[in-house]
Amino acid sequence: MRAHETTITVRFNEVDAYRVAWHGHYVAWMEIGRNNLSGQFGLGPDDLLALGYQGPVVSLELKYLRPALFNDVVTIRTWLEDDAAAMLRFRCEMLSADGQRLATGLVCHALTDMNGVLQYRLPVEVEQRVANMRAWLDEGACR
Repeated sequence: MRAHETTITVRFNEVDAYRVAWHGHYVAWMEIGRNNLSGQFGLGPDDLLALGYQGPVVSLELKYLRPALFNDVVTIRTWLEDDAAAMLRFRCEMLSADGQRLATGLVCHALTDMNGVLQYRLPVEVEQRVANMRAWLDEGACR
């Protein structure tokens, strides 16, 4: 399966007293990757709002494997996992310049209308955009 890739460089303000990237920044990096992927298919936060929906985060998992250091180049690989519910589940991994895994994560977004009412099925407009994203991600399966 193909994954969307976003590259960032660890900035000085992102490292802690131990000279490694502070753990909370990994969540922000996941968001960068997720927004870059979802925005490509009209599923970014502003896109959902324009359709009359919101995608609040309902769960987040993050596993730290190796530290990222100041000025390291980090590649954020993001893809959408299958889910039977009206949920968007984005999996990601953060890799060092030499391809070592630094961290892995999963973030799940529920889908609600503007009044916060949980949607149990993806609306047609959202479902089509999700299908387009899945098709693009699946194109890489043959590689």
